[in-house]
Amino acid sequence: MIDEKIFKAYDIRGIYKEQFDEEAAWKIGYASAQFLRSHLRGYDRGQENAQAVCVGRDMRKHSPSLSKALIEGMRCAGTNVIDIGVIDTPQMYFAINHFGTCGGVQVTASHNPAAYNGFKISGLEAKPVGQATGLADIKHIATSLLHTKGNPTGEVTEVDLTEEYKKHILKFLDSSIKPLKVAVDASNGMAGKMVPLIFGDLPIELKILNETTDGTFKHEPNPLVEENLAELKELIKAEKADVGVCFDGDADRLLMIDETGRSIGCDILTALMVPYFLEQENNSGTVVYDLRSSWVVQEEIIKAGGTPRRERVGHSFMKKTLRDSHAVFGGELSGHFYYRDSFNTDSGMITFVHMLNILSRSEKTVSELIAPLRRYFASGELNFEVEDKEAMLKELKHKFGDGKIDDLDGITIQFKDWWVNVRPSNTEPFLRLNMEAKSEEVLNEKLSELKTILGEPAGH
Repeated sequence: MIDEKIFKAYDIRGIYKEQFDEEAAWKIGYASAQFLRSHLRGYDRGQENAQAVCVGRDMRKHSPSLSKALIEGMRCAGTNVIDIGVIDTPQMYFAINHFGTCGGVQVTASHNPAAYNGFKISGLEAKPVGQATGLADIKHIATSLLHTKGNPTGEVTEVDLTEEYKKHILKFLDSSIKPLKVAVDASNGMAGKMVPLIFGDLPIELKILNETTDGTFKHEPNPLVEENLAELKELIKAEKADVGVCFDGDADRLLMIDETGRSIGCDILTALMVPYFLEQENNSGTVVYDLRSSWVVQEEIIKAGGTPRRERVGHSFMKKTLRDSHAVFGGELSGHFYYRDSFNTDSGMITFVHMLNILSRSEKTVSELIAPLRRYFASGELNFEVEDKEAMLKELKHKFGDGKIDDLDGITIQFKDWWVNVRPSNTEPFLRLNMEAKSEEVLNEKLSELKTILGEPAGH
């Protein structure tokens, strides 16, 4: 059973047993192994490990059976498999590069509720496989298979990469870390396993919430939803913690909260990291950021001597631009942070390390470090249900034609004291709006003006 709607723009994801099952996992395993091996070229074709695929899984209740079926499909495609077990998604990117395989598949549904599961597929060097870079081909192969029978000639090797992965993460850590008290909400996701394993020996005091990894969630494992942060904010205040961090389900994203319990937008976090990274590059280098980010990000990059590179929303675009421009790092409003020195991939754990470094190098509190960066007023992302998305974008272009307009992702309209980006959802009848202004009055005025065209925001 495969509901073709599970094939998204960047991964495969849906409701287990309702939209896909182990039979679908087998077919996806067969198809992904066939696709990944077919893209080997030249020198790589002759390397033994390059003919293999890495497989990992998160802590969801159905991940073991889906992983088993996925691996069996790969073996029936004649492909060797390196099974690296229960891991956070960034460990998959590390494993692909560590072993030199042609790619890997992580069984995960990231931040979705417990009923969901899915597959994140990466190619050689952990390059993302999305609709435009192979996922459409994998979908075609998987949905064309008539049965799940075959001769499993590929071999399986089980490997625990914990120590190697821990060493990779901690190589970014400064030697002199202050004895910080850090509150962590693991969201009952993979951070519940990885944070104690990686950071448990450091001279920091960890206070961890929702550490269990039994496939159930006390709150949805999405740190961008404000109500999911309530428990962490209470812990920060109760423990007088220096900082709080909330991870998503597969621990490739995080959101930070200051010592007063105030959430920090991930674009503001990007701006905070800019001078820290560019100082290491002799006050030069490129930083990539997604186009929903605050004006403050570009301003901080230029101020630090760097080159700002604005990009479309989505990890496949961010990673490609990071690689193509040799950028030192990149930040996305969704909480994904990307690093040149970690295979141009995103990592919640490495972001955590860099935050520890930044706080240890400063005598200021988190709120004091962030205060100068909160110089604009933002709407947050609002969804508007629109039947004809293209027609609405044309109407907005006409209405605000006296502004500076670009079409990098949806439309972005800029004026001297405010800007707005409106982009269509890939999978839903929504236009997603992000707006920023130099004053709260201008923000409210222009948002009200846009609502006369778009209607009221949807409640989700």
